[in-house]
Amino acid sequence: MTQRFFNPVATHFGPGSLAELPHIVGSAKVVVVAFPEARALGLIQKIEQLLGDQLAYVIEDVSPNPDVARLAGMYNRFWQNEDACDTVVALGGGSAIDTAKALIVGTKSGHFDELLALLADGKSFTPHRVKTLIAIPTTAGTGSEVTPWATIWDAEKQKKYSLHLDCTWPKAAIVDPDLMLSLPRSVTISTGLDALSHAFESIWNVNANPVSDAFAISAINDIMTCLPLLLKDLNNEALRSSMALAAMKAGLAFSNTKTALAHSISYEMTLRYGLPHGIACSFTLPLVLKMAWGETPERDMVLQKVFDCNSQTAVERLRHFLHQLDVGTEFSDYGVSSPEALEMVRGAMQGARGKNFIGAKTIAALP
Repeated sequence: MTQRFFNPVATHFGPGSLAELPHIVGSAKVVVVAFPEARALGLIQKIEQLLGDQLAYVIEDVSPNPDVARLAGMYNRFWQNEDACDTVVALGGGSAIDTAKALIVGTKSGHFDELLALLADGKSFTPHRVKTLIAIPTTAGTGSEVTPWATIWDAEKQKKYSLHLDCTWPKAAIVDPDLMLSLPRSVTISTGLDALSHAFESIWNVNANPVSDAFAISAINDIMTCLPLLLKDLNNEALRSSMALAAMKAGLAFSNTKTALAHSISYEMTLRYGLPHGIACSFTLPLVLKMAWGETPERDMVLQKVFDCNSQTAVERLRHFLHQLDVGTEFSDYGVSSPEALEMVRGAMQGARGKNFIGAKTIAALP
């Protein structure tokens, strides 16, 4: 059976690759979307030096888990001044890149309410106008630089929206490990585990294929080897580079499969308990691994390539890895009762990402 793998993002990887930005941008006018600490870290100054007069302005008030309450005003101001730029450069982690993806999708009215209504409808649509996106991740984890997806949150209504269109694929990604040297331990852990979950989720996935498997297996092996070492030496350039590459490989893996059950559970954990995304989507990995192993011989073979042991040993090894990083692997570790956890898992099965899980139909049929 023919398998298909597609990724249109031109990827520039390696220490110092930020210097390629002017060549990638060409003559376009640019707006930069960045996280609040970017200027203090000297990152905005680097962008200013590289782009000069081509830089129109910088949006610096991106918040974690971009929420509709803040996005609305940001979006409306952006499109009121739509002639200011041709290209948006997203500089930061997943939240900055997700925010930029939302901004580049222009509605006819130029108002965020119209975009939100389209997202709530859940159907694909053709934007009235768009901007070009270039993604520059400053964390090793999100994978958003090589995928079309963005998550938008509504904390007040306890909802989340998924944005994915042809135009939300970045035109290019610059993955420069030098930009990740300042990451603190906690962010290094959460983003690294986000990448790990992307890789695993692409394996126990109904959309998996041999190419995504190859990226996923390599990413998992690299992360499980590299991340504990990096936490002992946060300024190690070689380890930062290894993690950046592993996170990008995980992103390439799930760029074709989407995520699955662990992510579906994570959305509720973030909405209800405010759990950071990287922890929310990784603490259930041993549980989901246990549920996945035995569902299909083909997927078992891939998991066997990852662990080279039986399922019970693999689950224990993964649980021990997370415990090494001080990440609890039980719902009770985060204040979730057993009845609520069961309800959350069953609900997650019904979500779009939950339905990607290879065991979704089997488990949904259980009493």
